[in-house]
Amino acid sequence: MIRAGGIRVSLDTDLSDLVRICEKKLHINRDRIISVKLAKKSVDARKKSDVHFLISLDIEAKGEEKLLKTLKNAVKAENTEYKIPRLESLPYRPVIVGFGPAGMFAALVLAMAGAKPVVLERGGDVDSRCRAVEEFQSGGRLDPECNVQFGEGGAGTFSDGKLTTGIKDRRIGWILERLVEFGAPEEILYLAKPHIGTDKLRGAVKALRERVVSLGGEVRFNAKFCGFEAENGVLSTVRYRQDGQENSLETKSLILATGHSARDVFELLWDKNITLSQKNFSVGVRAEHLRKDIDRAMYGDFAGHPALKAADYKLAIHLPNGRTLYTFCMCPGGHVVAASSEEGRLAVNGMSFFARDAENSNSALLVNINTEDYGSDHPLAGMYFQRELEEKAFIAGGRNYHAPAAVLGDFMEGRVSEELGRVKPSYRPDIHFAAPEEYLPDYVCESLRLGIKEMGKKIKGFDDADTLLTGIESRSSSPVRINRGEDLQSVSLEGLFPCGEGAGYAGGIVSAAVDGMKCAEAVCERLGICED
Repeated sequence: MIRAGGIRVSLDTDLSDLVRICEKKLHINRDRIISVKLAKKSVDARKKSDVHFLISLDIEAKGEEKLLKTLKNAVKAENTEYKIPRLESLPYRPVIVGFGPAGMFAALVLAMAGAKPVVLERGGDVDSRCRAVEEFQSGGRLDPECNVQFGEGGAGTFSDGKLTTGIKDRRIGWILERLVEFGAPEEILYLAKPHIGTDKLRGAVKALRERVVSLGGEVRFNAKFCGFEAENGVLSTVRYRQDGQENSLETKSLILATGHSARDVFELLWDKNITLSQKNFSVGVRAEHLRKDIDRAMYGDFAGHPALKAADYKLAIHLPNGRTLYTFCMCPGGHVVAASSEEGRLAVNGMSFFARDAENSNSALLVNINTEDYGSDHPLAGMYFQRELEEKAFIAGGRNYHAPAAVLGDFMEGRVSEELGRVKPSYRPDIHFAAPEEYLPDYVCESLRLGIKEMGKKIKGFDDADTLLTGIESRSSSPVRINRGEDLQSVSLEGLFPCGEGAGYAGGIVSAAVDGMKCAEAVCERLGICED
């Protein structure tokens, strides 16, 4: 099998006839082709007058060695097969806390290995979770245990479902294949910037859980991790609270995949003398533009072409004040969502459905926060700093979970907004006009003003005066790391495997899932494995 890349095709090309593309673009006679598959597809919009696709093809053909020598941008396709470890015996059942991407894929690997894991998830299943989120976004009560952050699927379930990652790992292909098996669109296997969308992700999450259960695993919802016991420095018991009662599970392996918002878990670990350390994070606002304006800016006259989806972008500006302003979790045709998980504290995030056809496009505009900004060397200082900003945002929004918002033109001039421009807010339950200075540090506001102007030079209209800024975006990553060794176990407790984004070892759905798989493999090594 060879992979031929850098194949340029027009937006109108019929990609269902890949053999013809091989003949026309690569000059391979169809009699030599055994099979061909679309391996990668991306939009090349560097020239607005010539927007087209770049594709890569996996080709099985007669005389591949000769083709490798004659074809430009062709290499031997890598073997990325992933083998599930198999257990000889089951001395105890491993426990996983958290059923977000890291916990889900840790559970899937362990279940397929025959370990019959027990998953404890503080929130509800995806259906009850959707009801709780809808109630809150409609102006009802915030459920601190079941919301955009907590519940089946983790924070990723109410996001864009973005599957891009900066890491390279053989497990990634396996993860994408499983997601397709569980109902995700097949295009995630070849798109350069794949995404599922929150609507399709919910079904995939449920199907994954059902597979885990069918293999002997358990997923216990509304089961809140509340502690553990150890004997001679080795984990022995995990405690959790469910239906008002405290329960315990005997185990020697705990994968802790609680996500970046489980602040009570960080405090619990600190009280139990588990080694933690500070970690940088970022903070800022969500910027909303009209989707049609972003599409036009990115695609020029090709905007609206039926082969093109809503345009995305990624920007980073290094500023003279030593800070960096960058975009994060860009949601084309999406919504700004209420992402609070603690009473009296406000946070926002971005979300898109698979179609990405909402009126606005949005992205986080984030400024880096360094550990020196925390004002303390306490391992949880960053978390407390985060909380303080979210409390200020709650107050600035009117103390009712309305989000503080500002129109960019007013913000640039130092005025508090009084009316909206062309961009209408997508945030629910509502917004309240407030200056970002009411909840963000001065150096963050300065960085926003400087950086947005520079971003406007890169994307026409990005700094349009009607752009809406909604805060506070504060949960892009964890401000705490749970220290672990090369064996992926806590440096303080044998049998504890800190995992995923909340533990400080991932930064998105795919990287968290990869880390979950790595921790599952490490647990299998402790249990004793044999290959099929």
